[in-house]
Amino acid sequence: MILSGRVTVNGEQVKTLGTLAVWGVDSIGVDGREIPAPSERVYLILNKPFGYICALKDPAGRPLVTDLVKNLPQRVYPVGRLDFDTLGLLLLTNDGDWAHRLTHPRYHVPRTYKITVAGRITDLALSKLTKGLLLEDGESGPSKTQLILRNERQSILRMTITRGMSRQVRLMVEATGFRVVHLMRISFGNLQLGDLKIGRYRHLTADEVRGTKRLVGMI
Repeated sequence: MILSGRVTVNGEQVKTLGTLAVWGVDSIGVDGREIPAPSERVYLILNKPFGYICALKDPAGRPLVTDLVKNLPQRVYPVGRLDFDTLGLLLLTNDGDWAHRLTHPRYHVPRTYKITVAGRITDLALSKLTKGLLLEDGESGPSKTQLILRNERQSILRMTITRGMSRQVRLMVEATGFRVVHLMRISFGNLQLGDLKIGRYRHLTADEVRGTKRLVGMI
């Protein structure tokens, strides 16, 4: 298309392969028609309820997190995932680079969870969670684990991880011999769930978006 002279940049015909242009800044045309600019970037934080799937479709017909996002002109998708039975902070966006960096292990973006464990968790188990464990998918890496409450019925922990392996928190706790009965993500990078109600979402502020981009080297 370029070699045949069908492409223009800012009104000028381009015939050299490798010519650079910035989509959304430069006017790029093909056959006299301008290519639409990329859609406005959207960054959302959602308090995911129990029983919702972090996918764009589900063959089993289960409810999707995107069902909770109404009246948006842009299509958004989840950043990473939370399991069917995990609640809390979930990000949604149409910015692929931002989503990729936030979830890629090389950027070590911290995620913090509030975990309710059945029974009285031991100091040895807490030590193992802090140092990290060997799971089926590899080393979990260390975590920052804080004990909030402990009695014979249950224990409540706050755990921060940076690896983001599938079902990592549950698998780490199970590897110590205990069972997770409730799991909620309460922070992701510089973002906090705060008092956002279950099933509701909000747009990130400009400062929050800049903070996440700074965290993963985009600015």
